[in-house]
Amino acid sequence: MPAVWPRCLERLQAELTAEVVYTLIMTLQGDERDGRLTLYAPNAYVVEELRPHVPRISELATHFAGAPMAVRLDVGTAPRAAAAAATAATIASDDEDLADAAEALPSTLDPHYTFENFVEGRSNQLAKDAARQAAMRPGDRVHNPLLLYGGTGLGKTHLMIAAGNALCASRVGARVLYLRSEQFSNAFRKALWDRRGGGIDAFKQQFKGVDALLIDDIQFFAGKDRTQEEFFHTFNALIEGRQQIILTCDRYPREVEGLEARLKSRLGWGLAVAIDPPDFETRAAIVLAKARDRGLHIPEDAALLMARRLRSNVRDLEGALNTLAARANFTGRAITVEFVQDALRDTLRAQRQAISIDNIKKTVANYFGLQLKSMDSKQRARSIARPRQFAMALARELTEHSLPEIGEAFDGRDHTTVLYACDRIRGLVEQDAKAREDWDKLIRKLNE
Repeated sequence: MPAVWPRCLERLQAELTAEVVYTLIMTLQGDERDGRLTLYAPNAYVVEELRPHVPRISELATHFAGAPMAVRLDVGTAPRAAAAAATAATIASDDEDLADAAEALPSTLDPHYTFENFVEGRSNQLAKDAARQAAMRPGDRVHNPLLLYGGTGLGKTHLMIAAGNALCASRVGARVLYLRSEQFSNAFRKALWDRRGGGIDAFKQQFKGVDALLIDDIQFFAGKDRTQEEFFHTFNALIEGRQQIILTCDRYPREVEGLEARLKSRLGWGLAVAIDPPDFETRAAIVLAKARDRGLHIPEDAALLMARRLRSNVRDLEGALNTLAARANFTGRAITVEFVQDALRDTLRAQRQAISIDNIKKTVANYFGLQLKSMDSKQRARSIARPRQFAMALARELTEHSLPEIGEAFDGRDHTTVLYACDRIRGLVEQDAKAREDWDKLIRKLNE
């Protein structure tokens, strides 16, 4: 894949809705040549739906190419060389084609994703360390398979591809195959109907020579029984061959309905690491780092405002930065706290509405199997008091309400009660694994 399209794709994922990304953008194959980026779509419907986005794609392509670049939409498949680089799921019909495909595999990894430009924080430190270990010692039973799970836009794909890039850099000739789950599924379905190209045998063959297999978003295997069956056998073969497997999922696989029990069991063989929404310090560091990468000057107080008000994920922060850059360029104004508040008014309002104290109370009550009124009751039984303390601590963490305001929302409790609850939960989360698990799951649910 050319260098320009993957970087455009990353930015578009931050700016567009998940529906547009997965149903339209991810179906495209990019071919860059002669100062033009041609995007090949599977059908005319996709072309028509994407036309309103062409100006933005052209703007991004020009930015990343460093020179004017026109964008053209077409129906069809990218030329052979571009297609081989765009997807590692090429079905080859003979040994020579298989060898060519294998040589092209490392180029499927976006070189922009590295460990060096990944902003580390408490929420992702363990995941980064695990990914680095998988790159340094691929196939080691301790982290094979390595599963990175968490909500959208938290850096799972970044770390997975960074591990692939690090492995390629450390081992001459290493072959790393990166696929999105839908690519694996589509290639498998194609192989089922392919007779002249070798069919299933050719599909299986392409995995034998890889040093590492990276598959993104395995939750999309849910309900696809035949795909799961084939992945199960592929998984076993790679593990037996001590080839590294790195996977991502939007939640812990045992929570994914529609995944076969035996596949869930296999995924538990290695190391599963959660990536949680970044804390305040990490969000601030991300804003400053991403702004620096874009050549955008943001004062520290403006970056802190964004970090304090945008809490969900890295993708939202990147989208906000894109908005700031565009508005600043259009108006010629410097980015200040006041400019951020004005330019991101609607985004900040939506963020406030998404995570409210009422929403936190409902989520916590549902999680612990309690009635909503338990959050406001005077009962002191541990089964009720502990969830109520969780809700108060989450309100302190995820909203900008003061301690007295939080206390008032819990049937007029004193602010000292809220402070005690926050200290109590903080201590439990640091010392008790189950409390930490509950806290992390609630954070993820509230940021979905």
